[in-house]
Amino acid sequence: MSLRDKIVEEIRAGGPIPFSRYMEMCLYDPEYGYYSRNVEQFGKAGDFYTSSDVHAVFGRLLARQFEEMWHTLGSPAQIEILELGPGRGLFARDVLDWSEKKFPEFFRAVHYSLSERSAALRERLAATLETHFAAGKVSLGKGATSIVPEDPPLARALASGNPLIVFANEFFDALPVDILSSKGELRITEREGRFGETWSPPSADDLEYLDRYSVHPEDGERVETAHIARSCMSQLAASVQRGFLIAIDYGYTRAEQLAGRHRGTVTAYRQHSVSANPYEAPGEQDITAHVNFTALAAAAERQGMQLYPLLTQSQFLMGIGEPNQFADAFEDCRLPQERAKVALQLKHLVTPAGLGESFHVLVTSKGVAPELVASLSGLAFGSTKPRDKK
Repeated sequence: MSLRDKIVEEIRAGGPIPFSRYMEMCLYDPEYGYYSRNVEQFGKAGDFYTSSDVHAVFGRLLARQFEEMWHTLGSPAQIEILELGPGRGLFARDVLDWSEKKFPEFFRAVHYSLSERSAALRERLAATLETHFAAGKVSLGKGATSIVPEDPPLARALASGNPLIVFANEFFDALPVDILSSKGELRITEREGRFGETWSPPSADDLEYLDRYSVHPEDGERVETAHIARSCMSQLAASVQRGFLIAIDYGYTRAEQLAGRHRGTVTAYRQHSVSANPYEAPGEQDITAHVNFTALAAAAERQGMQLYPLLTQSQFLMGIGEPNQFADAFEDCRLPQERAKVALQLKHLVTPAGLGESFHVLVTSKGVAPELVASLSGLAFGSTKPRDKK
């Protein structure tokens, strides 16, 4: 049985399904889901790549920022970093390797936890981080068994009293969304094995979401409601007693939607080709939606997190790297050609033509003096940017 067959079977048994259910099955079905099949879709040779695939400097700069955060917490004897959706473990390896080399006191204090539900990726993580697993610096939690809002919070490796840094890079964009138009909420139907679309009346939760965090779609428009992402953020923020939560993703604010942008952002990716048709190859293509940072920030704030201005990835990384002129990127370069290559990779991470302006960074904290957090290098570069109140 193929994934298409499984989806068709579910529709025939219970009627049209929400788009969020279709997206969940396409991405996370244990047997046929996109993230469950294999790990070959990651990286520059696959369907998509992340900042960690560009150069190790991304992890090195974040290691520097994590170490600063540790200091703002009073340099505790133990601190946990919890990474959500760690992929192949490249970022974790870069953070730990660089911390061990440059920040030995922080490295001794840190324990790195990974939350990954894909069996294939869990195997790759064990191989990528073999040395750190053997040293007891890393643990691999099973994560949630599904992604419905009722899932319990993610388990921690250290006792809950220890400070925690939750890190989510391109995690929230892969959580299922529902789609609304002026016709109502999208439902997926099928006829003779082919998927179709129909519309049902929106729920009260949908309408409240549009009123608070988004916009009501005009004729011919579609917008997403990210109930699962909001629930996930709420649970994560509640699990932080003292520490930080950092979310990096491509996304938008409600103010941008009110200005007419970021309406209808569901996109499918396959071998670096973009498609607006999520029904083309279920389980064989990535399906994402831009992140509503207004909704995420509100969910975190409701659980006691302190918010800081939303930054671009460019501002965040420039703030961390500028004081030492990005020495973290160039330390391994011995020849001018190597330095030139790294300069191009760094440019891709921080310039508008690359990933610098496409990605945004949400930093939140709890149990830390806001003035100490505001002095972090990652927040310094964009400190004059006014906060979006929408």
